[in-house]
Amino acid sequence: METKSTDELCHEIKAATDIEDYLKTNQNNMLTHTLPQHLTLLLARKGLSRAQVVRGSLLDRAYVYQIFSGEKTPSRDKLIALAFGLRLTVTETQRLLKISCNRELYARDERDALILYALGQEMTVWDANELLFSHGHTALGAPQE
Repeated sequence: METKSTDELCHEIKAATDIEDYLKTNQNNMLTHTLPQHLTLLLARKGLSRAQVVRGSLLDRAYVYQIFSGEKTPSRDKLIALAFGLRLTVTETQRLLKISCNRELYARDERDALILYALGQEMTVWDANELLFSHGHTALGAPQE
């Protein structure tokens, strides 16, 4: 089944006469996974191990495992670092941020634009951090405060 855009769903909600019918019709378009479930799904889909994600994200191993188990709720930046570790596309990263109830990357925000560029160019988190630093922004995956 094809995924509908948020705009399409909003249009359908406005036109709906029965919310139950709308929800039933669009159940495949709803964000129903928890963050740990979604991360596990992405891990399998990408064919990666948690150890590979740790190396690719620059995050602490124990912290990443706690995120995957649901013991820790990561900040937006930590999730973006995980997105690099998981080798996510821009679309996959935006969905990850939505599922975690974080603000999506916004192209009008300079720091977010740099991150979007790095994701689109399939850069490593190291390269993304260099790009951020060269423009006066904080790095992803910085140590916990």
